[in-house]
Amino acid sequence: MLFAIAYRMLGSVMDAEDLVQEAYLRWEQAAETEVRSPRAYLTTIVTRLAINQLRAARTTRETYVGPWLPEPLVTDDTPDTVELAESLSMAFLVLLERLAPVERAAFLLHEVFDLEYAEIARVVDKTEANCRQLVARARKRLGSPQARFEADPAQAKRLVEKFTAASFAGDLEGLVALLAEDITLWGDGGGKVPGAALKPVHGASSVARFALGVMERLVPRETVVRPTKINGQPGFIAYVSGRPLSALIFDIRGGRIRTIYAVGNPDKLRSLPGPA
Repeated sequence: MLFAIAYRMLGSVMDAEDLVQEAYLRWEQAAETEVRSPRAYLTTIVTRLAINQLRAARTTRETYVGPWLPEPLVTDDTPDTVELAESLSMAFLVLLERLAPVERAAFLLHEVFDLEYAEIARVVDKTEANCRQLVARARKRLGSPQARFEADPAQAKRLVEKFTAASFAGDLEGLVALLAEDITLWGDGGGKVPGAALKPVHGASSVARFALGVMERLVPRETVVRPTKINGQPGFIAYVSGRPLSALIFDIRGGRIRTIYAVGNPDKLRSLPGPA
């Protein structure tokens, strides 16, 4: 639960792991009389550390080169509930960037982790009335969530396989046939990946041509592709010489790929598993 809160707050696997470790260190050092409920104590520590870190990260994210995307999280093990799976999606995490740190914390604790307002008030050091206002304001800023139609796992697997095969084969028509007409590709290279898209790429033809251009640079380098579930959605990780080169996450609806999130910033790939 602590990692789940920290990751959704920060969008970073490594930072979330560090926050959980810091929380446990503080717990070990705390006097027994100070900790009446380990769960409440640790939740408070992790949330407050995440709020502080988000505040510090605001300037960095505002000057980020190209679109900013969260670090990809491999989720082969299905989350406990649909709500937890939805709250892991790239679209949802990117949307959360609209919220101020405390607002984000209150919204997540109430809407995703089902904490009562009284408990949230103690965690974020606000009144219950303030917390209700924060959550209401967050709902308004995020807008009505777009209905997602979960792709059938077998269908999703076939689409990812066809996308990979068409990309490596240089099959433009085959690739376009897999994509929704209004598809958008979001690429996060962080200014460290040559050829990374600095702006979203829109439209089936443009996305297909961009994907083929990327694949042309990968094929001569003996790329290995590992299909896997990332952030609760179908995707794959591309490796070169055993090291992750990029992670692609697909939002599939109506039998077509509607959105592609491509993370290539090497700083965001360090926590990914190997190609085995």
